[in-house]
Amino acid sequence: MPPPPDSGIGRLQVLLPCRLYPFSGHHQYYFMRPYILYSDGNGNIFEDTTLYVTGRTGWDAVEVPGEDWIPLPDGGTLYELPGRRGIGIDVVTGEMRLCEKGWAAAAFIPPAHTGLYLAAYETLPDAPVLPLFCYTAAGWHNDVFYVPAVRIEKDIRQECAGYDQPAIDKGTHHLLATYPHNRLVKHLMENCCQTYTCPAARNFALGRWECPVPVSPACNANCIGCISFQPQEESIVSTQDRLTFKPTAEEITEFTVPHLLTAPYPIVSFGQGCEGEPLLMWETIREAIIAIRKHTPRGSININTNGSKPDAVRALCEAGLNSIRVSTNAARESIYTPYYRPNNYTFGDIVESLKVVRSFGGWASINYFTFPGMTDSEAEYEALRQLIIDTDLSMIQWRNFNIDPDWYLGKLGITEMGEPMGISQVMALIREEFPRVKFGYFNPAMERITGNFEADFAH
Repeated sequence: MPPPPDSGIGRLQVLLPCRLYPFSGHHQYYFMRPYILYSDGNGNIFEDTTLYVTGRTGWDAVEVPGEDWIPLPDGGTLYELPGRRGIGIDVVTGEMRLCEKGWAAAAFIPPAHTGLYLAAYETLPDAPVLPLFCYTAAGWHNDVFYVPAVRIEKDIRQECAGYDQPAIDKGTHHLLATYPHNRLVKHLMENCCQTYTCPAARNFALGRWECPVPVSPACNANCIGCISFQPQEESIVSTQDRLTFKPTAEEITEFTVPHLLTAPYPIVSFGQGCEGEPLLMWETIREAIIAIRKHTPRGSININTNGSKPDAVRALCEAGLNSIRVSTNAARESIYTPYYRPNNYTFGDIVESLKVVRSFGGWASINYFTFPGMTDSEAEYEALRQLIIDTDLSMIQWRNFNIDPDWYLGKLGITEMGEPMGISQVMALIREEFPRVKFGYFNPAMERITGNFEADFAH
């Protein structure tokens, strides 16, 4: 059973086995059923041919429909989940049972793909909290690793095969030599590009597409799964260090104008994973936008934000902001607030920020943290519908939620989510009712916004 709402992290892992649902036994003749994977604890992954793999939705282990499996995309990674036993379906009896041969395994699926089911496992006492990555179900079939996922985005800007390290190194050295006194270029190249291998920073080094512009060392939210700051009392660590200085508008303009002038399908994006909330630096951003637009009208200027300051968003739109991406784990305030733990703003503010951008004719997206069992609950689906209607939303970026599922649900005190509709079903229903709303994974370039959105513009 799930933990009580006030469960603390120290007790959480003892109390969090998934429910074991009986296998229905009904499937189409084409139903592909991969075998479960497990780790031996020494970095080796094996298949257990006595068990078919299951997927997790909410708290439940379920059979994954055959049509939802795709080969693990290039750039995907398999993880060992220490202290966890995978849940599978016995190939003989059809009953669910644990794989006792080793630790459970899961997959990280690369950008442009959205997972449809999480890895299903039972957590043993004293198991560690998992790091801030996504944990998609994974199986083995006919010598191929499979995951339940969908390619949600045609853009190839973050595909593994597109990164040539010698070219990235050359670009890094060129930028550092060109802007020797620019603190932001130094941060982007030495930290983001070369240390964290940030895809956006690597693309900047290669002179293409979306250029990241972190600006704020502070934040006005206390997100449970923050990737740039975690309190010392937590057992997980942030995946990167946060920006430690406040860049000037001149530093921003110095390298973003050349990028907009020369890069293919250029975007300048304020708000990155290595910073706090960019709207806290809105005056600097406004000054930078005005300066940028004095030099060139080319490309798109975007902000990735929590949307907490609608008046600041309005000022940025007046200066020339083209698009906004507001991150949220839900379309419901009751789920949003205990995760983001906002300071001096409300869920209503992020809705208003989306409205503001649309009122200026700009592009408004949500960075929608997709969690099977929650994102596809009936209540969340209805809330998402209303959000689209209320804001005239342009796009949903269906993002994989990088967080330990048990830890997340325990922190929010969620014990019941209702019968899931299925991520694929929710996507299909939204597409049918709102055909104008685009689906994707990345901020679109101006050429996509104004032209053929479905085309692959990153070639």
